Amino acid sequence: MANCILCKEDLKLEEGQLIWRGDDCRIVLVNDPDLPGFCRVIWNRHVAEMTDLTYGEREHLMTLVFAVEEAIRHVMHPDKVNLAALGNIVPHIHWHVIPRYKDDAFYPGSAWSKRMQETPESVLLERKRKAAQLPDSIKAEIASLI
Repeated sequence: MANCILCKEDLKLEEGQLIWRGDDCRIVLVNDPDLPGFCRVIWNRHVAEMTDLTYGEREHLMTLVFAVEEAIRHVMHPDKVNLAALGNIVPHIHWHVIPRYKDDAFYPGSAWSKRMQETPESVLLERKRKAAQLPDSIKAEIASLI
């Protein structure tokens, strides 16, 4: 789709860092100052719904989502990990994998809720330091599975 932001191959990932790219999917570490460690697993081809994928493609995609979750849990030690595949605004399969903490800006709501509190800057800096380790951890997790 020409107007789909996730289909653009020349997408300048201002919003994040490309961590890994395979034939079918890519993984991006999102540049979100309030939620360090937020990742997206994006299906490369424009497909709107999970049921449009074959069973094998679904399994492959979810294997990657779970690998990212595992790496986030290992590196970031969040209170909870949120997994979300909405697609209301961008109807292109992509999964959000978000480390959540009781002191994050949006807790207890979703990452798209209104800000509920301020996380201390020192805490955010430490989480950003940990998030910088995610690319290597995610690549290692994927390498152990694929």
